[in-house]
Parts: sequence; structure tokens; C-alpha cells
Amino acid sequence: MDANVVRICFKNYLRVKFNILPNKKISMASEVFFSTLNADPNHNLLQKLERLVRKAGMDKIDFNGKFTAVKIHFGELGNMAYLRPDYAAVIIGIIKKLGGKPFLTDCNTLYSGWRSNAIDHQDTAMKHGYTPFSTGAQIIIADGLKGLDYVEVPIDGEYCKAPKIGTAIAEADIVVSINHVKGHEMAGFGGALKNLGMGCGSVAGKKEMHNASKPHIDVQECRGCGLCVKNCASHAISLVERKAVINYDKCVGCGQCVATCQYDGAVVDNDEQVDILNCKIAEYAKATLKGKPNFHINLIMDVSPECDCWGYNDLAVVPNIGMLASFDPVALDCASADLVNGAPVIPNNNVLARNISNLDQNHDHENIDSHNHDHGDHWHIIHPDTNWRSCVEHARKIGLGSMDYKLITV
Repeated sequence: MDANVVRICFKNYLRVKFNILPNKKISMASEVFFSTLNADPNHNLLQKLERLVRKAGMDKIDFNGKFTAVKIHFGELGNMAYLRPDYAAVIIGIIKKLGGKPFLTDCNTLYSGWRSNAIDHQDTAMKHGYTPFSTGAQIIIADGLKGLDYVEVPIDGEYCKAPKIGTAIAEADIVVSINHVKGHEMAGFGGALKNLGMGCGSVAGKKEMHNASKPHIDVQECRGCGLCVKNCASHAISLVERKAVINYDKCVGCGQCVATCQYDGAVVDNDEQVDILNCKIAEYAKATLKGKPNFHINLIMDVSPECDCWGYNDLAVVPNIGMLASFDPVALDCASADLVNGAPVIPNNNVLARNISNLDQNHDHENIDSHNHDHGDHWHIIHPDTNWRSCVEHARKIGLGSMDYKLITV
């Protein structure tokens, strides 16, 4: 490791150790607890995670007899950056000791993949090691078999008046999120708010967040099976010469046809502006947490440039950093984003272009010295057309948390 990388690592260690991260106010700041990933025979990572969340106060929540939704991303098949089930098992174990009734959960995806319905979703989770035997908890896909089960939670938001939250999450008494920090091709940054907002939205909710227009039919893919006709609550779809046709005078844009189609015949375009998308994610997160005790954990490891929804993961963009926990998801995401922005970029470690980190490629492309760059916005460099700050800024505006934090090392 060259001297510049050592210097950057040491400087950032001091910032964390002595709580001197730049531009962070101490007064009125939310507490965010931090633990490194250093381990020894007496303190392995799972033990450190338990110590972290207890120090952060998770065990002060009254879990006794309460249904607790533990929101996590199980990872798409082919993706290897998803969180190991061992971390979830630690949190499940604590909740059970406190008398809670935890279940692991996520909602189905808007796109067609290995998590677009509850059967494939649960199969994927089990293939990735998430079973009742490994974690101590059952898996409940929150929006049901086909993504049609949701509760509209009124928040009178600027963009979403009543977000469509997966029923099992909406009906839970408590929400705990375990979040893999990573980049995202549309939101820019994926942490607690992304996992809570986009992740807890039903298929129709995801459509509302991603899309400003209504679904359309790809006639080449449509098989004329009639499932979309059967499941359209607005009676806006009919079959004409064995192809689905949407009557846009009746269509409300709910996305149910997208959820039920097994052939990619009903599709939507990702035509929403990225800032508005992030604001909608924040409002969905608010609806997810409305009226519920909640607690959140961010793990900054294997920081891939894209979401775990992809069936692959690129090389991590920065070294593994640590684990964070807080009652404030906004402060938690701000601290996580800042820590990554303060970390050195992983230098090119292979002469083959396909093994060069995404971030280092973009640094090189913009003529930035990646080995010395420690104050720039890595997230924006990875995805230049995104603005991750719009999510945390809107979340602060709607009262979901504070962007000011005090980082406390455990």
C-alpha cells in the first residue's frame, strides 16, 4: 500500500476516533454509533455487531410480544455482495431474547427477476442462506404472492399522498432495518432510506416511485394469457387479437399488470427525475416507519457501485469500513455516505479492465488522482446523473430525521 493511501486511511481513522468529521454540528445532532471491522479471537464481527446495537440502544425498545419486521435485502441470484445471514441472526437473536416476534422481510421487485414473486423470492433468499435454521426467523414477503398485497399509509406527502406499503410491514408493530451500503444507478446511494422506502413499497408502490407515466404493453412479449386483464382493478385492460390493450381513460397507473405479467409484456419506463425519485423514496420511508418504534443498522462492506438487485456485483469501490447503528435513519445514511466519501478509492488491482473498480475508472475518466482524492463525492462520481443528497435532504424536511450527527465509536 503506498504512502498516500496510508495517509488517507489514518486521517479518516482520526476523524472517526475523535468525532471530528468535518461540517458536522454536535448540538441537536443525532447519535450514530460506529464500530470498525477489526476483530480478534475475543471479539469477532458478530459479537461486535451485538455490542454495537446494544450500545446504540436497540434493546431499550419494548419488543415484548411485538411483531417485528426485520427489513433486509436478500440479494438477486448471481449477486455476491448481499449481506450474509449471520448478521441478521444476531439481530433476530436479540429481538427474541427481548420477547419479540421477529420475521425477515422484503417486498417483491417491479422488474422481472428472481424476486418478482413470493415463491421465487423465498427460494432466492434460501439459496443465499436465509432460512429459519440459519437466522432463527421465518421469511414473509411483505406484499404477498404477486406483489398485490399492500396498505395505503396516509402521510399527505408532497409527491406521495398515501404510499403503498407491503401489508406485512405495514401491519408490524416495530421495524428494524439491516442495510448494505452501496451505490445505486438511480438513487446514487443505497442505505437505510433506500431499503426502507423503495424496499418496503409494494410492486405498485415501486411503480409509483420509479415512474411518472402509466404502464404500456410490449406487444412482442405479450402472450395473451389474460392475467393482466383478470388482475386489473380498474378494468382498463382487454385482449384484442390475443394481445393486451390498455384503456388509458380507465388506467390509474397502479402497476398491477406489471406485477402479474410473467412474460415482460406489461412494462414501465424509468422516466421519473432522479431528485423526485429520491424524494418519493424518503416519503415511502416515512410511511413505512409511521407510528412504529424503529431502529437501523448500516454495514459498510463490499461497497458495490450498483444495487444488490442486479444479478452480479462489480468490484468494491472503497475498502470495507465498518458497522453503524442509530434510531435516526437520516443521520445514519449521512454518516455512512460521509465515511465512504472520506475513504480512499480502491486502486486498480488488475490489468484487465473488467476487474478495475467502477469508481477508479470514473476517477480516471474525470482526470482525478484517485489515490489522493479524499474530499470528493464518490457517489456522484460513480453515477454522475444522480443526486443522493436529495433523499436525505427531503427526509429531513419531512421530519424523518436529522442530517447532523455525532459519531460515537464503540
